[in-house]
Amino acid sequence: MRPLLDISIIEAAADRVQVAAVPTPFEEHMRLSELYEATISVKREDLQPIRSFKIRGAFNKISLLNDAQFANGVVCSSAGNHAQGVAYACKHHDIQGTIFMPTPTPQQKVSQVAMFGGENVTIKLVGDNYDDCFDAAKSFVSKTGKTFIHPFDDEDVIAGQATMALEILEQSKSPIDYIIVPVGGGGLISGIINVFKHKSPQTKIIGVEPKGAPSMHESLKQGNRITLDSLDVFVDGAAVKTIGEMGFDFCSQHMDDLLLVDEGEICQNILTMYNQDAIVVEPAGAMSVSALPQLKEEIKGKNVVCLVCGGNNDITRMAEIKERALLFSELKHYFIVRFPQRAGALKEFVQDILGPTDDITFFEYSKKSARAQGPAVVGVQLKSTSDFKPLLIRMKEKGFFGDYLNNKPDLFQFLI
Repeated sequence: MRPLLDISIIEAAADRVQVAAVPTPFEEHMRLSELYEATISVKREDLQPIRSFKIRGAFNKISLLNDAQFANGVVCSSAGNHAQGVAYACKHHDIQGTIFMPTPTPQQKVSQVAMFGGENVTIKLVGDNYDDCFDAAKSFVSKTGKTFIHPFDDEDVIAGQATMALEILEQSKSPIDYIIVPVGGGGLISGIINVFKHKSPQTKIIGVEPKGAPSMHESLKQGNRITLDSLDVFVDGAAVKTIGEMGFDFCSQHMDDLLLVDEGEICQNILTMYNQDAIVVEPAGAMSVSALPQLKEEIKGKNVVCLVCGGNNDITRMAEIKERALLFSELKHYFIVRFPQRAGALKEFVQDILGPTDDITFFEYSKKSARAQGPAVVGVQLKSTSDFKPLLIRMKEKGFFGDYLNNKPDLFQFLI
């Protein structure tokens, strides 16, 4: 059994962190409250100076370093938000930091790290995911003797993240029945656990992971920390192959439930929160809200808190976000269509096969002169999910249907 951190450690961290982290708004979300017949409040960590809660843990850890460690400099590995926190702390304390980030990290996050750190940081893009750059960073530390600032598996980092929980309990006007927490490496939820088990033990703590990166889920299922063979890095702030040792211990002992959410549902909520609430969130920032449908009956009449943990979203990702959202909502479908190789076949498909509100959004065709039919990959966006079955029937009756690609991930990955 891993003991909880002493609450005095977290309170001391709050004194240090207030130099950098602002007390973010804690507000009732009227749309969600009406939708789920509950009092749902959001903790807006997307409004931190670095637009993420990660400033808390990184700043607390670096503030505790001794003079020799300050002089030698620090190293971190991060998919983006922890890197910004470390960069911010490096500039504040005027120390040198080397930041390892995965090569596919959104450019927006890379640029923000450079902005917050200025001349105090050096950025190295290494590997395909967080775990690759973590290995590179640890190798660099072993050669240089610099101090590694772990993004989640560190007591001082966890104590820093826990300061958010202190704020929530101070800001909430009523006892909290549920708190829904995004899970990546396990540092944030460890911080929440360490405060709520001391100060609000009746609150149910619900973790949320993306389906494409279920490292905590699989570890809890097997009873020990495991390393995923592969993962979907779309939710870059939570895409970790191996969770932290401390996070696993705290979650296995104290977390009430862990839910998996589809990346498409996360995308749907990113768009909804932008269009209806004027809130810009990154994929990890929309995870807690995305878990609400799974708790719909359980939370009726309850006081629920969702952590909006970050808002570092790259505008260049919006096309993919919209695509994934449409696919999840079953409004976007891809087919192999077999066109008769004769004049007028495409016109027949448009006039007789497509419904009045169906829209072709993708079309790729190569004529095969020696064949009666030529295959095309066609993407169709529907107005309603009820339009799908009639479309499929018309395609089959008229001999246009070749194959349906949405449920063939090995082929489908080349389209989105």
